[in-house]
Amino acid sequence: MDHYDVVVVGAGWAGLSVSYELTRAEFNHIVIERGSIGETWRTQRWESFHMNTPNVLTVLPGDQYEGSEPEGFMSCQAFIETLENYADRWRLPVQKRTAVEDVSRFDKGFYVKSTSGTVAADNVVIATGNLNVPRIPEIASKLPSSIHQIHGVEYTMADALPKGAVAVVGCGDTGGQIAEELMEEGRRVYLSTGRNGRVPRRYRGRDFFIWMSQSMLNQNPRPPGNAGRALIGRKRTITLQSLSAKGVTVVGRVRDATASGKLLFDDTLADSARHADETSAGVKEKIDAYIEREGINAPQADDDLEETVSPNFPDPPILELDLVSDGVSSVIWATGLRGNFDWLNVHGTVDAYGQPIHEKSLSAPGVYFIGLDSKESQRSGTVLGASFEAARIVEHIEHQRA
Repeated sequence: MDHYDVVVVGAGWAGLSVSYELTRAEFNHIVIERGSIGETWRTQRWESFHMNTPNVLTVLPGDQYEGSEPEGFMSCQAFIETLENYADRWRLPVQKRTAVEDVSRFDKGFYVKSTSGTVAADNVVIATGNLNVPRIPEIASKLPSSIHQIHGVEYTMADALPKGAVAVVGCGDTGGQIAEELMEEGRRVYLSTGRNGRVPRRYRGRDFFIWMSQSMLNQNPRPPGNAGRALIGRKRTITLQSLSAKGVTVVGRVRDATASGKLLFDDTLADSARHADETSAGVKEKIDAYIEREGINAPQADDDLEETVSPNFPDPPILELDLVSDGVSSVIWATGLRGNFDWLNVHGTVDAYGQPIHEKSLSAPGVYFIGLDSKESQRSGTVLGASFEAARIVEHIEHQRA
């Protein structure tokens, strides 16, 4: 049986980041990937998808952006090619098309069983992410079979949906961007909101994420009780107000569905819009304070038309939508994802809900998680965050070996 210092599960940006650091530290390791490099990016993104983070921040350890569009945004295909090139260039030991079936502890380490056999390891790094299994609310099962239902990760393009109006449930980055695309493609769109924050695409002459990184605000913990992804546009700022002004019918949070084909909403639209406004204003104030504190010569803030436009919210608010009579043929549930760790059978690594237990990447002895959305910092779950986490994990493994 082959034995490794470290087995890494998953060859996305997180797994490749830690593999790079393990290679530098001369650890004998292997990266096991169920499909191809960047598999999730190949199978769970729509055709027009682009990265939310600008090119200058979408770099893996050991690399730096040297292109001509530092504040541009890579397409999904370009990002996949970046990952493949990275693995080849650094000669990272990726074993593709190998699904891990079980990870269990034995006296001296771990057994990692996969479709290619079983190997032993002193340490295991889990880099499969916690955003790969769709969450769809139970109420979806109440809707009649005549309504076409998919999760946001299954959306590819407007033309792939049946003709007719579309209801998008969820107003984080996925829901907002899909709703905008469908509207631009001429579809009538209903967007059901939640309590999501919002951030501007650009502010005071720079991309928002560049300000967050430069000021290190992205290292701050995520605000408590704000687990939903923020509403952010790729091409420009997206707001509930601007979407409504362009023709999207914005409604409150879905509370129920009926067998006759109705969606029922809470009267929460005003609160959702106010919360998004307050979130955007709050991060702008922090960036302003950073600019003043550091004496940075940045242009004054201009009014963002997407944030200052007058909304066209339904008045009175829509609390019930009859999908059939209103011509809604499809419902897209942009309601989040979770991780699948059913194959991880090591005590102390997952909770009663099957989700990771870790503190700053460290789980049960010898087990590490990387690339998860977490409350540790606002950069968690990003390429930039994984670079930091990878170095931290390998430093810890080195310390344990010493």
